[in-house]
Amino acid sequence: MSDLHKRTENILILDFGSQYTQLIARRVREINVYSEIIPWHNFTSLPEGCKGVILSGSPYSVRDDDAPMPDLSAIIGAVPLLGVCYGAQYLALQNGGNVAASDSREYGRANLTVVNTEDVLLKGMTLGSQVWMSHGDTILNLGEGYEAICSTGDVNFAGFRAVGKDVWGIQFHPEVFHSTEGPTLIRNFILDICGCKGEWTPDNFAEATIRALKEEIGAEDKVILGLSGGVDSTVASVLLHKAIGDRLHCIFVDNGLLRKNEFEDVLSGYEHMGLNVKGIRAGDQFLQALENLTDPELKRKAIGRVFVEVFDEASKQVEGANWLGQGTIYPDVIESVSATGGPSATIKSHHNVGGLPDYMTLKVVEPLRLIFKDEVRRVGKALGIKASLLARHPFPGPGLGIRILGEVTAEKVRVLQEVDAIFINGLKDAGLYDEVWQAGAMLLPVQSVGVMGDERTYENAVALRAVTSTDGMTADWSHLPYEFLAKVSNDIINKVRGVNRVVYDISSKPPSTIEWE
Repeated sequence: MSDLHKRTENILILDFGSQYTQLIARRVREINVYSEIIPWHNFTSLPEGCKGVILSGSPYSVRDDDAPMPDLSAIIGAVPLLGVCYGAQYLALQNGGNVAASDSREYGRANLTVVNTEDVLLKGMTLGSQVWMSHGDTILNLGEGYEAICSTGDVNFAGFRAVGKDVWGIQFHPEVFHSTEGPTLIRNFILDICGCKGEWTPDNFAEATIRALKEEIGAEDKVILGLSGGVDSTVASVLLHKAIGDRLHCIFVDNGLLRKNEFEDVLSGYEHMGLNVKGIRAGDQFLQALENLTDPELKRKAIGRVFVEVFDEASKQVEGANWLGQGTIYPDVIESVSATGGPSATIKSHHNVGGLPDYMTLKVVEPLRLIFKDEVRRVGKALGIKASLLARHPFPGPGLGIRILGEVTAEKVRVLQEVDAIFINGLKDAGLYDEVWQAGAMLLPVQSVGVMGDERTYENAVALRAVTSTDGMTADWSHLPYEFLAKVSNDIINKVRGVNRVVYDISSKPPSTIEWE
Protein backbone atom coordinates (compact mmCIF):
# COMPACT_ATOMS: atom_id res chain seq x y z
CA MET A 1 0.00 0.00 0.00
CA SER A 2 1.15 3.53 -0.78
CA ASP A 3 3.21 5.25 1.92
CA LEU A 4 0.98 8.27 1.40
CA HIS A 5 -1.93 6.68 3.22
CA LYS A 6 -0.68 3.72 5.20
CA ARG A 7 -0.96 5.68 8.44
CA THR A 8 -4.60 6.65 7.86
CA GLU A 9 -7.62 4.36 8.06
CA ASN A 10 -7.84 2.30 4.91
CA ILE A 11 -9.52 -0.69 3.31
CA LEU A 12 -7.41 -3.26 1.51
CA ILE A 13 -8.86 -4.97 -1.56
CA LEU A 14 -7.26 -8.23 -2.69
CA ASP A 15 -7.59 -8.46 -6.47
CA PHE A 16 -8.35 -11.86 -7.99
CA GLY A 17 -8.67 -10.37 -11.49
CA SER A 18 -12.31 -9.27 -11.63
CA GLN A 19 -13.36 -6.63 -14.13
CA TYR A 20 -15.25 -5.02 -11.23
CA THR A 21 -12.39 -4.78 -8.71
CA GLN A 22 -11.72 -1.10 -9.43
CA LEU A 23 -15.41 -0.35 -8.84
CA ILE A 24 -15.13 -1.74 -5.31
CA ALA A 25 -12.29 0.71 -4.65
CA ARG A 26 -14.35 3.58 -6.01
CA ARG A 27 -17.40 2.74 -3.92
CA VAL A 28 -15.27 2.70 -0.77
CA ARG A 29 -13.68 6.02 -1.62
CA GLU A 30 -17.11 7.55 -2.22
CA ILE A 31 -17.63 7.07 1.52
CA ASN A 32 -14.45 9.14 2.10
CA VAL A 33 -12.42 6.11 3.12
CA TYR A 34 -9.12 5.42 1.38
CA SER A 35 -8.95 2.06 -0.38
CA GLU A 36 -6.23 0.41 -2.39
CA ILE A 37 -6.07 -2.66 -4.59
CA ILE A 38 -3.20 -5.13 -4.47
CA PRO A 39 -2.91 -8.45 -6.32
CA TRP A 40 -3.74 -11.36 -4.06
CA HIS A 41 -0.33 -12.97 -4.57
CA ASN A 42 1.45 -9.84 -3.28
CA PHE A 43 -0.31 -9.89 0.09
CA THR A 44 1.97 -10.62 3.02
CA SER A 45 0.58 -8.62 5.94
CA LEU A 46 -2.00 -5.99 6.79
CA PRO A 47 -0.80 -2.43 6.20
CA GLU A 48 -0.73 0.10 9.00
CA GLY A 49 -4.17 1.61 9.56
CA CYS A 50 -6.04 -1.19 7.76
CA LYS A 51 -9.61 -1.44 9.07
CA GLY A 52 -10.90 -4.21 6.82
CA VAL A 53 -10.29 -6.38 3.77
CA ILE A 54 -12.45 -7.12 0.73
CA LEU A 55 -11.83 -10.13 -1.53
CA SER A 56 -12.76 -9.38 -5.15
CA GLY A 57 -14.42 -11.50 -7.79
CA SER A 58 -12.39 -13.35 -10.41
CA PRO A 59 -12.56 -14.87 -13.90
CA TYR A 60 -11.26 -18.06 -12.25
CA SER A 61 -13.31 -20.82 -10.65
CA VAL A 62 -12.27 -21.90 -7.17
CA ARG A 63 -12.26 -25.40 -8.69
CA ASP A 64 -9.49 -24.53 -11.17
CA ASP A 65 -6.08 -26.04 -10.55
CA ASP A 66 -4.43 -22.62 -10.86
CA ALA A 67 -7.13 -20.68 -8.99
CA PRO A 68 -5.98 -17.92 -6.60
CA MET A 69 -5.62 -19.43 -3.11
CA PRO A 70 -4.34 -16.79 -0.65
CA ASP A 71 -3.52 -17.50 2.98
CA LEU A 72 -6.11 -15.53 4.97
CA SER A 73 -4.77 -16.38 8.42
CA ALA A 74 -3.30 -12.88 8.86
CA ILE A 75 -6.72 -11.34 8.13
CA ILE A 76 -9.40 -13.49 9.80
CA GLY A 77 -9.64 -12.46 13.42
CA ALA A 78 -7.54 -9.33 12.87
CA VAL A 79 -9.93 -7.16 10.81
CA PRO A 80 -13.39 -7.67 9.27
CA LEU A 81 -13.39 -9.56 5.97
CA LEU A 82 -15.90 -9.44 3.11
CA GLY A 83 -15.71 -11.84 0.16
CA VAL A 84 -17.44 -10.82 -3.07
CA CYS A 85 -18.44 -13.46 -5.67
CA TYR A 86 -15.23 -15.51 -6.10
CA GLY A 87 -14.13 -14.18 -2.72
CA ALA A 88 -17.28 -15.56 -1.11
CA GLN A 89 -16.92 -18.93 -2.83
CA TYR A 90 -13.31 -19.14 -1.70
CA LEU A 91 -14.34 -18.44 1.91
CA ALA A 92 -16.97 -21.19 1.75
CA LEU A 93 -14.51 -23.65 0.19
CA GLN A 94 -11.87 -22.89 2.84
CA ASN A 95 -14.51 -23.44 5.52
CA GLY A 96 -15.20 -26.97 4.29
CA GLY A 97 -18.17 -26.02 2.14
CA ASN A 98 -18.92 -27.24 -1.36
CA VAL A 99 -18.70 -25.09 -4.50
CA ALA A 100 -19.82 -26.59 -7.81
CA ALA A 101 -20.55 -25.48 -11.36
CA SER A 102 -24.02 -24.00 -11.76
CA ASP A 103 -26.49 -25.74 -14.05
CA SER A 104 -26.57 -22.47 -15.97
CA ARG A 105 -24.36 -19.41 -15.66
CA GLU A 106 -25.80 -17.03 -13.06
CA TYR A 107 -25.33 -13.72 -14.80
CA GLY A 108 -27.47 -10.59 -14.69
CA ARG A 109 -30.20 -9.21 -12.49
CA ALA A 110 -31.70 -11.15 -9.59
CA ASN A 111 -33.85 -10.21 -6.60
CA LEU A 112 -33.34 -11.02 -2.94
CA THR A 113 -36.14 -13.31 -1.72
CA VAL A 114 -34.79 -13.66 1.83
CA VAL A 115 -33.05 -10.86 3.71
CA ASN A 116 -31.92 -11.07 7.33
CA THR A 117 -32.07 -7.37 8.18
CA GLU A 118 -30.93 -8.12 11.72
CA ASP A 119 -27.47 -8.80 10.30
CA VAL A 120 -25.47 -5.58 10.32
CA LEU A 121 -24.22 -6.11 6.74
CA LEU A 122 -27.78 -6.02 5.38
CA LYS A 123 -29.15 -3.28 7.64
CA GLY A 124 -31.53 -1.07 5.67
CA MET A 125 -31.81 -3.44 2.69
CA THR A 126 -35.25 -4.55 1.54
CA LEU A 127 -36.91 -7.75 0.36
CA GLY A 128 -36.95 -7.85 -3.43
CA SER A 129 -33.87 -5.65 -3.74
CA GLN A 130 -32.22 -6.07 -7.15
CA VAL A 131 -28.67 -7.47 -7.18
CA TRP A 132 -26.23 -8.28 -9.97
CA MET A 133 -24.90 -11.82 -10.38
CA SER A 134 -21.85 -12.72 -12.47
CA HIS A 135 -20.55 -16.22 -11.80
CA GLY A 136 -20.51 -19.73 -13.23
CA ASP A 137 -20.14 -21.52 -9.89
CA THR A 138 -22.48 -21.62 -6.91
CA ILE A 139 -22.16 -22.55 -3.24
CA LEU A 140 -24.01 -25.78 -2.40
CA ASN A 141 -23.21 -25.72 1.32
CA LEU A 142 -21.25 -23.41 3.60
CA GLY A 143 -19.52 -25.78 6.00
CA GLU A 144 -19.79 -25.55 9.78
CA GLY A 145 -19.99 -22.20 11.54
CA TYR A 146 -21.33 -20.25 8.55
CA GLU A 147 -24.99 -19.25 8.14
CA ALA A 148 -26.99 -17.76 5.26
CA ILE A 149 -28.19 -14.16 5.56
CA CYS A 150 -29.83 -13.66 2.16
CA SER A 151 -31.03 -15.66 -0.85
CA THR A 152 -32.45 -15.22 -4.34
CA GLY A 153 -34.83 -17.45 -6.26
CA ASP A 154 -31.90 -19.39 -7.76
CA VAL A 155 -29.15 -18.93 -5.18
CA ASN A 156 -29.67 -20.25 -1.65
CA PHE A 157 -26.48 -18.72 -0.28
CA ALA A 158 -26.48 -15.29 -1.92
CA GLY A 159 -24.97 -13.99 1.32
CA PHE A 160 -23.62 -15.55 4.51
CA ARG A 161 -21.61 -14.84 7.63
CA ALA A 162 -19.38 -16.69 10.07
CA VAL A 163 -21.03 -17.10 13.46
CA GLY A 164 -18.99 -15.25 16.06
CA LYS A 165 -16.47 -13.88 13.56
CA ASP A 166 -16.30 -10.73 11.46
CA VAL A 167 -16.41 -12.64 8.18
CA TRP A 168 -19.06 -12.21 5.46
CA GLY A 169 -19.50 -13.43 1.91
CA ILE A 170 -21.88 -12.40 -0.88
CA GLN A 171 -22.21 -14.02 -4.31
CA PHE A 172 -23.54 -10.86 -5.97
CA HIS A 173 -21.70 -7.64 -6.82
CA PRO A 174 -22.77 -4.70 -4.62
CA GLU A 175 -20.27 -2.39 -6.32
CA VAL A 176 -22.05 -2.28 -9.70
CA PHE A 177 -24.86 0.10 -10.59
CA HIS A 178 -27.34 -2.74 -11.16
CA SER A 179 -27.25 -3.76 -7.47
CA THR A 180 -29.68 -1.05 -6.41
CA GLU A 181 -28.95 -1.24 -2.68
CA GLY A 182 -25.30 -2.14 -3.09
CA PRO A 183 -24.13 1.23 -1.69
CA THR A 184 -26.09 0.50 1.49
CA LEU A 185 -24.33 -2.84 1.96
CA ILE A 186 -20.90 -1.31 1.32
CA ARG A 187 -21.55 1.53 3.77
CA ASN A 188 -22.68 -0.99 6.37
CA PHE A 189 -19.45 -2.92 5.98
CA ILE A 190 -17.09 0.06 5.86
CA LEU A 191 -18.64 2.31 8.50
CA ASP A 192 -20.53 0.01 10.88
CA ILE A 193 -18.52 -3.21 10.71
CA CYS A 194 -15.01 -1.88 10.02
CA GLY A 195 -15.58 1.25 12.10
CA CYS A 196 -14.14 3.69 9.57
CA LYS A 197 -14.80 7.39 10.20
CA GLY A 198 -14.84 8.51 6.56
CA GLU A 199 -12.36 11.36 6.90
CA TRP A 200 -10.31 10.89 3.71
CA THR A 201 -10.91 14.06 1.67
CA PRO A 202 -9.30 15.88 -1.27
CA ASP A 203 -7.81 18.41 1.16
CA ASN A 204 -6.01 15.89 3.32
CA PHE A 205 -4.96 13.92 0.22
CA ALA A 206 -3.29 17.07 -1.12
CA GLU A 207 -1.59 17.80 2.20
CA ALA A 208 -0.33 14.23 2.59
CA THR A 209 0.87 14.12 -1.02
CA ILE A 210 2.78 17.39 -0.76
CA ARG A 211 4.49 16.18 2.42
CA ALA A 212 5.39 12.87 0.77
CA LEU A 213 6.72 14.59 -2.36
CA LYS A 214 9.00 16.82 -0.28
CA GLU A 215 10.38 13.74 1.44
CA GLU A 216 10.71 11.66 -1.72
CA ILE A 217 12.35 14.30 -3.94
CA GLY A 218 14.52 15.95 -1.32
CA ALA A 219 15.75 19.51 -0.93
CA GLU A 220 17.91 19.85 -4.06
CA ASP A 221 16.65 17.59 -6.87
CA LYS A 222 14.76 19.02 -9.82
CA VAL A 223 11.73 17.55 -11.59
CA ILE A 224 10.66 17.90 -15.20
CA LEU A 225 7.01 17.23 -15.91
CA GLY A 226 5.13 16.85 -19.16
CA LEU A 227 2.12 19.12 -19.26
CA SER A 228 -0.70 18.23 -21.62
CA GLY A 229 -3.15 20.96 -20.75
CA GLY A 230 -5.43 18.34 -19.24
CA VAL A 231 -6.69 17.95 -15.70
CA ASP A 232 -4.29 15.20 -14.61
CA SER A 233 -0.99 16.82 -15.56
CA THR A 234 -2.21 20.20 -14.32
CA VAL A 235 -3.10 18.91 -10.86
CA ALA A 236 0.11 16.86 -10.69
CA SER A 237 2.17 19.93 -11.59
CA VAL A 238 0.52 22.10 -8.93
CA LEU A 239 1.11 19.44 -6.26
CA LEU A 240 4.77 19.22 -7.27
CA HIS A 241 5.11 23.01 -7.42
CA LYS A 242 3.75 23.34 -3.90
CA ALA A 243 6.24 20.69 -2.77
CA ILE A 244 9.44 21.89 -4.49
CA GLY A 245 8.71 25.34 -5.93
CA ASP A 246 10.82 26.52 -8.85
CA ARG A 247 12.77 23.26 -8.94
CA LEU A 248 9.85 22.00 -11.06
CA HIS A 249 10.37 22.50 -14.80
CA CYS A 250 7.25 21.87 -16.90
CA ILE A 251 7.46 20.98 -20.56
CA PHE A 252 4.58 20.98 -23.00
CA VAL A 253 5.28 18.98 -26.13
CA ASP A 254 3.47 19.62 -29.38
CA ASN A 255 3.44 16.08 -30.76
CA GLY A 256 1.66 17.15 -33.93
CA LEU A 257 -1.41 15.24 -32.75
CA LEU A 258 -3.05 17.93 -30.64
CA ARG A 259 -6.39 19.60 -31.23
CA LYS A 260 -6.60 22.68 -33.41
CA ASN A 261 -4.65 25.62 -31.85
CA GLU A 262 -4.15 23.62 -28.65
CA PHE A 263 -0.41 24.25 -28.34
CA GLU A 264 -0.88 28.03 -28.21
CA ASP A 265 -4.03 27.86 -26.06
CA VAL A 266 -2.45 25.62 -23.43
CA LEU A 267 0.69 27.73 -23.09
CA SER A 268 -1.48 30.80 -22.69
CA GLY A 269 -3.57 29.09 -20.00
CA TYR A 270 -0.52 28.38 -17.84
CA GLU A 271 1.01 31.86 -18.10
CA HIS A 272 0.03 33.06 -14.62
CA MET A 273 0.39 29.83 -12.63
CA GLY A 274 4.11 30.08 -11.90
CA LEU A 275 4.84 26.61 -13.28
CA ASN A 276 7.95 27.46 -15.32
CA VAL A 277 6.54 26.07 -18.58
CA LYS A 278 8.53 25.56 -21.78
CA GLY A 279 6.89 24.63 -25.07
CA ILE A 280 8.57 22.23 -27.52
CA ARG A 281 7.39 21.64 -31.08
CA ALA A 282 8.18 18.05 -32.06
CA GLY A 283 5.35 17.12 -34.41
CA ASP A 284 7.64 16.04 -37.26
CA GLN A 285 9.39 13.48 -35.01
CA PHE A 286 6.10 11.89 -33.99
CA LEU A 287 4.65 11.78 -37.49
CA GLN A 288 7.86 10.24 -38.82
CA ALA A 289 7.70 7.52 -36.11
CA LEU A 290 4.07 6.79 -37.06
CA GLU A 291 4.78 6.37 -40.77
CA ASN A 292 3.34 3.10 -42.14
CA LEU A 293 2.00 2.03 -38.72
CA THR A 294 -1.63 0.89 -38.57
CA ASP A 295 -1.79 -1.34 -35.46
CA PRO A 296 -3.16 0.66 -32.48
CA GLU A 297 -0.71 -0.78 -29.96
CA LEU A 298 2.27 -0.12 -32.25
CA LYS A 299 1.10 3.46 -32.72
CA ARG A 300 0.75 3.98 -28.95
CA LYS A 301 4.21 2.56 -28.33
CA ALA A 302 5.77 4.66 -31.09
CA ILE A 303 4.20 7.81 -29.63
CA GLY A 304 5.36 6.81 -26.16
CA ARG A 305 8.89 6.13 -27.39
CA VAL A 306 9.25 9.52 -29.08
CA PHE A 307 7.68 11.20 -26.05
CA VAL A 308 10.42 9.70 -23.87
CA GLU A 309 13.13 10.67 -26.37
CA VAL A 310 11.94 14.28 -26.40
CA PHE A 311 11.91 14.35 -22.63
CA ASP A 312 15.33 12.79 -22.42
CA GLU A 313 16.70 15.58 -24.58
CA ALA A 314 14.78 18.21 -22.59
CA SER A 315 16.01 16.83 -19.28
CA LYS A 316 19.61 17.36 -20.37
CA GLN A 317 18.87 21.07 -20.64
CA VAL A 318 17.84 21.22 -16.98
CA GLU A 319 20.89 20.82 -14.79
CA GLY A 320 20.18 18.66 -11.77
CA ALA A 321 16.96 17.16 -13.17
CA ASN A 322 16.68 13.77 -11.49
CA TRP A 323 12.95 13.13 -11.78
CA LEU A 324 10.26 12.87 -14.44
CA GLY A 325 6.85 13.90 -13.13
CA GLN A 326 3.78 12.34 -14.74
CA GLY A 327 0.03 12.72 -14.42
CA THR A 328 -0.64 8.98 -14.36
CA ILE A 329 -3.93 8.16 -12.61
CA TYR A 330 -5.41 4.92 -11.31
CA PRO A 331 -7.43 3.95 -14.43
CA ASP A 332 -4.22 4.28 -16.51
CA VAL A 333 -2.52 1.80 -14.20
CA ILE A 334 -5.47 -0.58 -14.05
CA GLU A 335 -6.00 -0.67 -17.83
CA SER A 336 -2.30 -1.02 -18.58
CA VAL A 337 -1.14 -3.63 -16.11
CA SER A 338 -4.31 -4.60 -14.25
CA ALA A 339 -4.82 -3.45 -10.69
CA THR A 340 -1.22 -2.58 -9.74
CA GLY A 341 0.10 -5.68 -11.46
CA GLY A 342 -2.62 -8.14 -10.58
CA PRO A 343 -3.98 -10.97 -12.71
CA SER A 344 -6.61 -8.96 -14.62
CA ALA A 345 -6.27 -8.74 -18.38
CA THR A 346 -4.50 -5.78 -19.99
CA ILE A 347 -6.92 -3.62 -22.00
CA LYS A 348 -4.42 -1.27 -23.63
CA SER A 349 -1.05 0.31 -23.00
CA HIS A 350 -0.77 3.91 -21.85
CA HIS A 351 2.06 6.14 -23.01
CA ASN A 352 2.89 7.26 -19.46
CA VAL A 353 2.69 3.91 -17.69
CA GLY A 354 5.28 1.18 -17.40
CA GLY A 355 8.57 2.86 -16.58
CA LEU A 356 11.37 4.34 -18.65
CA PRO A 357 14.05 2.81 -20.88
CA ASP A 358 17.40 2.02 -19.32
CA TYR A 359 19.18 4.87 -21.08
CA MET A 360 16.96 7.46 -19.43
CA THR A 361 18.26 8.06 -15.94
CA LEU A 362 15.31 10.05 -14.59
CA LYS A 363 13.33 8.56 -11.73
CA VAL A 364 9.54 8.71 -12.08
CA VAL A 365 7.27 10.53 -9.64
CA GLU A 366 3.48 10.15 -10.05
CA PRO A 367 1.49 12.13 -7.44
CA LEU A 368 -1.91 10.97 -8.77
CA ARG A 369 -1.15 7.32 -9.47
CA LEU A 370 -3.65 6.00 -6.92
CA ILE A 371 -6.69 8.23 -7.51
CA PHE A 372 -9.49 8.33 -10.07
CA LYS A 373 -10.39 11.14 -12.47
CA ASP A 374 -13.25 12.58 -10.40
CA GLU A 375 -10.99 12.53 -7.35
CA VAL A 376 -8.30 14.39 -9.32
CA ARG A 377 -10.81 17.15 -10.06
CA ARG A 378 -11.77 17.40 -6.39
CA VAL A 379 -8.09 17.60 -5.39
CA GLY A 380 -7.58 20.31 -8.03
CA LYS A 381 -10.47 22.31 -6.60
CA ALA A 382 -8.98 21.98 -3.11
CA LEU A 383 -5.70 23.34 -4.52
CA GLY A 384 -7.47 26.39 -5.97
CA ILE A 385 -6.96 25.55 -9.64
CA LYS A 386 -9.33 27.53 -11.84
CA ALA A 387 -12.52 25.80 -12.94
CA SER A 388 -11.85 26.26 -16.66
CA LEU A 389 -8.83 23.95 -16.41
CA LEU A 390 -10.51 21.39 -14.16
CA ALA A 391 -13.59 21.19 -16.39
CA ARG A 392 -11.63 20.22 -19.51
CA HIS A 393 -12.60 16.91 -21.03
CA PRO A 394 -10.01 14.13 -20.84
CA PHE A 395 -7.84 13.90 -23.93
CA PRO A 396 -5.74 10.78 -24.61
CA GLY A 397 -1.97 11.04 -24.24
CA PRO A 398 -1.41 9.77 -27.83
CA GLY A 399 -3.81 12.50 -28.97
CA LEU A 400 -5.38 12.28 -32.40
CA GLY A 401 -2.96 9.47 -33.21
CA ILE A 402 -5.44 6.98 -31.78
CA ARG A 403 -8.47 8.79 -33.19
CA ILE A 404 -7.20 8.35 -36.73
CA LEU A 405 -7.84 4.69 -37.47
CA GLY A 406 -5.07 3.26 -39.59
CA GLU A 407 -1.94 5.12 -40.65
CA VAL A 408 -1.49 8.68 -39.35
CA THR A 409 -0.51 11.40 -41.83
CA ALA A 410 -0.26 15.16 -41.61
CA GLU A 411 -3.27 15.56 -43.93
CA LYS A 412 -5.40 13.21 -41.83
CA VAL A 413 -4.44 15.16 -38.73
CA ARG A 414 -5.48 18.40 -40.41
CA VAL A 415 -8.87 16.98 -41.38
CA LEU A 416 -9.57 15.58 -37.94
CA GLN A 417 -8.50 18.80 -36.21
CA GLU A 418 -11.08 20.70 -38.22
CA VAL A 419 -13.80 18.14 -37.50
CA ASP A 420 -12.96 18.00 -33.81
CA ALA A 421 -12.97 21.79 -33.47
CA ILE A 422 -16.46 22.04 -34.96
CA PHE A 423 -17.75 19.31 -32.63
CA ILE A 424 -16.16 20.60 -29.40
CA ASN A 425 -16.95 24.26 -30.07
CA GLY A 426 -20.48 23.22 -30.99
CA LEU A 427 -20.89 21.51 -27.61
CA LYS A 428 -19.68 24.66 -25.86
CA ASP A 429 -21.92 26.98 -27.89
CA ALA A 430 -24.96 24.77 -27.20
CA GLY A 431 -24.25 24.63 -23.45
CA LEU A 432 -23.67 20.88 -23.63
CA TYR A 433 -19.92 20.69 -22.96
CA ASP A 434 -20.22 20.38 -19.17
CA GLU A 435 -22.92 17.71 -19.50
CA VAL A 436 -20.48 15.45 -21.36
CA TRP A 437 -17.54 13.72 -19.65
CA GLN A 438 -15.49 13.25 -22.82
CA ALA A 439 -16.07 13.96 -26.48
CA GLY A 440 -14.10 13.70 -29.68
CA ALA A 441 -14.15 12.74 -33.33
CA MET A 442 -12.67 9.67 -35.03
CA LEU A 443 -11.43 9.62 -38.61
CA LEU A 444 -12.43 6.26 -40.04
CA PRO A 445 -10.49 4.28 -42.66
CA VAL A 446 -13.67 4.30 -44.72
CA GLN A 447 -14.71 6.28 -47.75
CA SER A 448 -18.27 6.49 -48.92
CA VAL A 449 -20.23 7.81 -51.86
CA GLY A 450 -21.92 11.18 -51.50
CA VAL A 451 -23.43 13.94 -53.59
CA MET A 452 -22.43 17.60 -53.27
CA GLY A 453 -24.16 19.91 -55.67
CA ASP A 454 -24.44 17.97 -58.87
CA GLU A 455 -21.22 16.04 -58.32
CA ARG A 456 -20.61 12.56 -56.98
CA THR A 457 -18.09 12.42 -54.12
CA TYR A 458 -16.12 9.57 -52.60
CA GLU A 459 -14.70 10.89 -49.37
CA ASN A 460 -14.03 10.20 -45.70
CA ALA A 461 -16.45 9.24 -42.95
CA VAL A 462 -16.02 10.48 -39.38
CA ALA A 463 -17.58 9.21 -36.15
CA LEU A 464 -18.50 11.52 -33.30
CA ARG A 465 -18.17 10.14 -29.77
CA ALA A 466 -19.54 11.68 -26.55
CA VAL A 467 -19.92 9.84 -23.26
CA THR A 468 -21.04 10.41 -19.69
CA SER A 469 -18.94 8.93 -16.89
CA THR A 470 -17.35 9.67 -13.53
CA ASP A 471 -13.95 8.05 -13.90
CA GLY A 472 -13.61 6.55 -17.38
CA MET A 473 -13.75 2.97 -16.09
CA THR A 474 -17.35 2.69 -17.27
CA ALA A 475 -19.21 5.08 -19.56
CA ASP A 476 -22.54 5.51 -21.34
CA TRP A 477 -23.05 7.31 -24.64
CA SER A 478 -24.41 10.82 -24.30
CA HIS A 479 -27.96 11.34 -25.51
CA LEU A 480 -27.24 14.58 -27.35
CA PRO A 481 -30.24 16.35 -28.93
CA TYR A 482 -30.98 15.34 -32.51
CA GLU A 483 -31.12 19.00 -33.52
CA PHE A 484 -27.59 19.54 -32.21
CA LEU A 485 -26.23 16.44 -33.98
CA ALA A 486 -27.93 17.51 -37.21
CA LYS A 487 -26.34 20.96 -37.06
CA VAL A 488 -22.86 19.63 -36.23
CA SER A 489 -23.07 17.05 -39.00
CA ASN A 490 -24.12 19.69 -41.49
CA ASP A 491 -21.34 22.07 -40.41
CA ILE A 492 -18.67 19.37 -40.67
CA ILE A 493 -19.69 18.22 -44.13
CA ASN A 494 -20.00 21.77 -45.45
CA LYS A 495 -16.82 23.18 -43.88
CA VAL A 496 -14.29 20.32 -43.83
CA ARG A 497 -13.05 19.40 -47.28
CA GLY A 498 -12.62 15.63 -47.59
CA VAL A 499 -15.52 14.56 -45.34
CA ASN A 500 -18.95 13.65 -46.69
CA ARG A 501 -20.43 11.45 -43.97
CA VAL A 502 -20.85 11.81 -40.17
CA VAL A 503 -22.03 9.06 -37.80
CA TYR A 504 -22.66 9.12 -34.04
CA ASP A 505 -21.31 6.34 -31.79
CA ILE A 506 -23.96 4.96 -29.38
CA SER A 507 -21.80 2.27 -27.75
CA SER A 508 -21.25 2.10 -24.00
CA LYS A 509 -18.17 1.01 -22.03
CA PRO A 510 -18.14 -1.90 -21.51
CA PRO A 511 -18.28 -3.61 -23.95
CA SER A 512 -16.74 -0.84 -26.07
CA THR A 513 -13.96 1.48 -24.94
CA ILE A 514 -14.26 5.26 -25.05
CA GLU A 515 -11.54 5.62 -27.66
CA TRP A 516 -11.72 3.55 -30.85
CA GLU A 517 -8.07 2.50 -30.62
